[in-house]
Amino acid sequence: MNSWSETIALSRPLRDARPAGGGPPPSAEDPRQAELAARYQLGLADGEKALTEQLLQQRAELHELVHGLLESLRQAVPQVIRETENTMVCLALAVSQKLVADLPISSAMIEGSVRDALSQVEGAARFTVRLHQADLELLQKAGSPLLTPAAGQEFRFVASPEVTRGGCLVETDFGTVDGRRETKLDLLKKNLLT
Repeated sequence: MNSWSETIALSRPLRDARPAGGGPPPSAEDPRQAELAARYQLGLADGEKALTEQLLQQRAELHELVHGLLESLRQAVPQVIRETENTMVCLALAVSQKLVADLPISSAMIEGSVRDALSQVEGAARFTVRLHQADLELLQKAGSPLLTPAAGQEFRFVASPEVTRGGCLVETDFGTVDGRRETKLDLLKKNLLT
């Protein structure tokens, strides 16, 4: 083993120097160590305080976010219900329209449509009933009693291209009653969707 023969010169004296193998810890009564420990404790307390404030702020923000989300859901549910109801009504009407359109036309059905329209013009002595050409021929073949005027009434049945099968238009001196199927379905749709 070689021995060290040179002298090491330092610009300042060493403080708290210990041998590499360990040695006793510095004295607890050292004022610098006490000051460092106090500053460490102060920094630790400040960090804990800042972290606590940050956690409280994040908790408040999260609470506000959850509250806003719940409020949005409360407002969205009635809107979804309304939209679903409207969709169901439209679907039911579309199915009804398809079923009615596929029904075979009979003289009883046409008579019912005409009677319904005539009930809205009671008291009118003169009127004209417009029917689809095929419906008018069906009533004539069946010998419908509707084609015979009652006492004091003046009316006529006329074929009209603007009337679809199964419906009618009744014209009086006071206006027209639209008894066409599509008009009835449109009115029903308006009433159900409002």
